[in-house]
Amino acid sequence: MRGSNAYPIDFVLSDMDGTLLRPDHSLSPRTLAAVRALHDAGIGFSLASGRPPRAMRQQLEELGVELPSAGFNGGSIVHPDGRYLARHHVPVAAVVAALLLFAPYPQVETWVFADNQWLVRDPDGPLLPLERQALGYAPQVVDSFEEYLHCVDKVVAASSDARLLMELEARLQQQTAGQAQVSRSQPRFLDVTAVQADKGQALATLAEYLGVPLARTAALGDGGNDPAMFQRAGLSIAMGQAEEQVKRLADLVTGTNLEDGAAQAIECYILLR
Repeated sequence: MRGSNAYPIDFVLSDMDGTLLRPDHSLSPRTLAAVRALHDAGIGFSLASGRPPRAMRQQLEELGVELPSAGFNGGSIVHPDGRYLARHHVPVAAVVAALLLFAPYPQVETWVFADNQWLVRDPDGPLLPLERQALGYAPQVVDSFEEYLHCVDKVVAASSDARLLMELEARLQQQTAGQAQVSRSQPRFLDVTAVQADKGQALATLAEYLGVPLARTAALGDGGNDPAMFQRAGLSIAMGQAEEQVKRLADLVTGTNLEDGAAQAIECYILLR
C-alpha cells in the first residue's frame, strides 16, 4: 500500500462490479446509504466501469448520480441525459488484432460492443447468461463483426480459463502497444478499449470538469483496470478481494464486496476526513 495524503475529499469515482455491487450485481442498503451520505455532505460521486453506459443506467439512478459517468473503462464519458463529454473508439487495427488472437481458442467467447449494441457470433456461449443478467439486455447475434470495425467501443475475451486470459493479455499488449488498452477487468474478462479509455484519464477529465484538484479525489476499485485511477487519485482504496498486485498499488484496503467494503471505505476513510 502507498501512503495516503491528508486532504479532504471533494469527489469520489468508484468502480462498479466487484466494488459497489455485490456478487449478485445488487446494491446493498448500506452502500446506498453511504452514497447518499456523500451527496448530503456535498461530495461528488460517480462511476467508472468496463460496462457500456447503457448497462450503468439503473445503478446510476438507484445511487442518485447526477454527474457524468465513465463507461468502457473511460472510453465513453456520458452526462445523465446521454450527451457525451468524451468518446473514444478502438482503432480498427487493434480490433482486428484482438479478433484474430482470440479466434483459435474455443474456450474464449468474443464479444464486441459497438454502435450501442452488444454483438456476439455464438449465442450459446456459457458466460452469456451471466453477462446478460449483469448488463440487463440481450446480445445481438451477427455472422461477422466486419461492418462494425470502425465504431467499436470495446472487445471482450470472456473465459473461465483465467490463466489463458493472462497469457492472451500479455500477447495482445505487445501487439497493440500504443494503440489500445488491454486489461482484465475481472478474472474472466479481458477488455480491449481505446488507448484513451483509461480510468485514470477519466478521473482527471471528470475532476477538471468539476473543478476539483486531483489531490482532493478518491478512487475505489478491485480489478486490473482500476490502478490507473489509483495513480491519479489523492486517495485510492482497493477492495478486500482484489488481487494482491492491485492492493499493493492502493493507499488503503477495505473489506470485500460481500462485506460492504465500499460502504466501509466511504464511512471510515472519506466521510470522516
